[in-house]
Amino acid sequence: MPAFAQVQPTTKTISGVMNRTHFDAVVVGTGPSGSGVATALAAEGWQVAIVESREFGGTCALRGCNPKKVYVNAAAVIDLVRRTTGKLIVGDGPQIDWSTLHHFKQEFTQPVIESKESSLGKKGIETIHGTAAFVDHQSLQVGQRRLSAGNIVVAAGAYPRPLNVAGEEHITLSDAFLDLPDLPAHVAFIGGGYVSMEFAHVVARSGRKVTVIEQNDRVLSGFDPELVESLTAYSRRCGIDFRFNTAVTGIERGSDDSRMVQFSDGECLQCGLVVHGAGRVPNIADMNLKAGQVDFQNDGIVVDRHLRSRSNPIVYAVGDCAATASPPLTPVANRDADVVIQNLVGDQPTATIAEGPVPKAAFTTPSIAAVGLSQREAEERGIDVLIRSGDMTQWGSIRKVGSPAAGYKLLIDRTSGLIVGAHLLGPAAEETINLFALAMKSGITIDQFQSVPFVFPTFASDAGSMS
Repeated sequence: MPAFAQVQPTTKTISGVMNRTHFDAVVVGTGPSGSGVATALAAEGWQVAIVESREFGGTCALRGCNPKKVYVNAAAVIDLVRRTTGKLIVGDGPQIDWSTLHHFKQEFTQPVIESKESSLGKKGIETIHGTAAFVDHQSLQVGQRRLSAGNIVVAAGAYPRPLNVAGEEHITLSDAFLDLPDLPAHVAFIGGGYVSMEFAHVVARSGRKVTVIEQNDRVLSGFDPELVESLTAYSRRCGIDFRFNTAVTGIERGSDDSRMVQFSDGECLQCGLVVHGAGRVPNIADMNLKAGQVDFQNDGIVVDRHLRSRSNPIVYAVGDCAATASPPLTPVANRDADVVIQNLVGDQPTATIAEGPVPKAAFTTPSIAAVGLSQREAEERGIDVLIRSGDMTQWGSIRKVGSPAAGYKLLIDRTSGLIVGAHLLGPAAEETINLFALAMKSGITIDQFQSVPFVFPTFASDAGSMS
């Protein structure tokens, strides 16, 4: 048993005077979950410090979800115009001007950069810039400052995983990609996950040549293979080229600032920009967790069902930094934050991670979404499922917007009639999937679900016709 096992998490400082070396809680990371924890504890009268190594606001607000959706919306507009020209409209149509798009994106990110830190400060939270690293089980070093705390919450998010290839310094990370005022004629993306596929669809609609490099035989491994195949075929028609079953072994920079990508099969690809889209890992590598006696693994800090470190009871982890079965998504991080808040302000940790499926979507154009089990997972669990699936491109709702790729697959437990998995591809799939998530969370059978009179004609009403 560690020598510090008898140390109990501090509730709150009795004195109302801020102690510059000791806090009731130190939060690492200023995204929604970290800021949420810090704000809630400060409202309870705790002395709280929050640490950030970059701009205050976190990945979702500054380098992820929100600015990305601005770019995705631009691609969706262009795609809709192109596939409906001669049907809904006539004429040459609009174009994406990357500089204009970048400037509009800053209308969402710049206010966060300018106000987030001061907003936290006004709530009585001490804001500290720098990288936090443990020096012992209850102390962190941030630059020249050493902070001790009764509780430490790690909410530092994730960062692009190292690729460990020659010339890696010539690869542009996804957050830097969002800050580019212009793009070259040819952009290559390493990896076929969310980041690559979402941005590839945007870049293709801007008139650039796009190549996605994936070491496996398909992209978007977390989604239904048949729907991904349909999306891939549509992506090709939209100008995206794919290099499957090959890995990047090196990047060389040319005298003209071009990039030469070398593949494991011996082939090469010349382009103007190479973007990292090959996955992210918990942002804990520089935290010296061993010194803090905090056990961790590749997918984050090892936590119990209360999101408390199994090896150091004063440390909690949320979101991408916690090794749980939940997907690394912003709603999950926010849910984790609520659990941690309840456990810290209570006499004893009692709140636990909520069970149940979490919907996910890749904001390609069109989007692909899923909730619950895949067909393979259902089979591995021995669930006798009824599979309802089909192509939707000739459905009236899809034809009215130019018939992009569209399809569905529902997995229904034959015994109970409950929906155990839902998989969608097509316009508004990222919205419609929420209906299935709610049905699954509420224990609604497929017959009950399909008896709901959804507003017609809408994409959501299509959900009631999937049979």
